[in-house]
Amino acid sequence: MIREDIAFDAQGATLRGWFYPAAGNEGRKAPCVVLQHGFSAVKEMGLDRYAEIFQAAGLNALAYDHPGFGASDALPGSPRQEVDPWQQVRCLQHALTYAQSREDVDADLIGVWGSSLGGGNALVAAAIDRRVRSVVSQVPMITGSALSGSEGDGAELATAFTAERVARAGGAAPATIPVISNDPSVPAALPTPDAYAWFSQTENDQRSTWRNEITFLSAEHTRGYEPGAYVRFIAPTPLLMIVAPKDETTPGVFATDAYETASRPKKLELIPGGHFDAYDGEGFALSSTAARDWFTTHLLGTRP
Repeated sequence: MIREDIAFDAQGATLRGWFYPAAGNEGRKAPCVVLQHGFSAVKEMGLDRYAEIFQAAGLNALAYDHPGFGASDALPGSPRQEVDPWQQVRCLQHALTYAQSREDVDADLIGVWGSSLGGGNALVAAAIDRRVRSVVSQVPMITGSALSGSEGDGAELATAFTAERVARAGGAAPATIPVISNDPSVPAALPTPDAYAWFSQTENDQRSTWRNEITFLSAEHTRGYEPGAYVRFIAPTPLLMIVAPKDETTPGVFATDAYETASRPKKLELIPGGHFDAYDGEGFALSSTAARDWFTTHLLGTRP
């Protein structure tokens, strides 16, 4: 597959990624799907596999790293390894602008694909930016507040977040926590065994730029993020949600409930297994095929 290294500006930072030109396009402008990954993940963690599926179907595909992660620079004033969903949404909009600026892209036919936290970002972007003409949200993060733990835990964390903000305002380096850990006594952002197994594959791959680290305030940013509230505003943009009912990382029940609030055109695709099964084996075959078919129907199918 042909792939081009690309870079574009986003609010004073350079974001970097890959562009996959549509196969068999014969010099015509083609629709483009913009892909972005989930919580702390980088493009090397499977975005290439999805992009190649879209490319082979006659779609351009653009995959990139979130600001401050992987090959992308952090935005001015923000530290690296900080998960800030609203910052990511704004940068996704800059990625749309970059895609539209390319001579090989049909600027009126742009789709967005996102997984996990990126799936939540895709929902928000589709609701607030009408340049998005088709959206696929895979095992999406729907509600930060519902994943925040007990009321007591919330009060304790709020105190800790306040202390961290004061420390950073005073010039202290951002405190960090691991994304995963196999030690139950070590607090981690994603403490489940399947998260440890999946991220560990990349941590041991020297080709990857992934780091097992996020800033402590990343937890506060995600706790206040509610992509599910935007689902009802997506129509008339065609929406496909790919949900794993056994997902314990971004619970499938939240996603199916959010789906019910969407207006048509919409489709719900259920896949077996948990959150990370979407990226491998049968889960990947099902999720990538469903996304490909959705985009070819709603992007290629509308091209004159």
